[in-house]
Amino acid sequence: MGKRIGKNDLILIGALFLVAAMLYLAGNRIYGKSGMAVRVTKDGEEYGTYDLGKEQTVSIQEGEVTTNILQISSRKANMIAADCPDQLCVHQKEISKIGETIVCLPNKIVVEVIGNEK
Repeated sequence: MGKRIGKNDLILIGALFLVAAMLYLAGNRIYGKSGMAVRVTKDGEEYGTYDLGKEQTVSIQEGEVTTNILQISSRKANMIAADCPDQLCVHQKEISKIGETIVCLPNKIVVEVIGNEK
């Protein structure tokens, strides 16, 4: 015979649900803000900063060779091509919220969404 759910069990379940909802909303409020631009760094040094509001394609180069291509459209940034063997950066999702990143380890490229820098 199974055990029945009592009043205290329901209070515990409700409290856990409430705490989870509060954590979700707090995290979404802090990290869910849309960014204004993306900062591209190559080998730890800033390569460039690009406005998310302007539709553009950015060729990231090593000398004369293009290693990665970053596309910015609809206020989102997406790595559309790379010459690295694993292609993990190409398969990452589009980014648009402050703090989100796309990383290409073989080419040492990091694309990060940034906000207003005042």
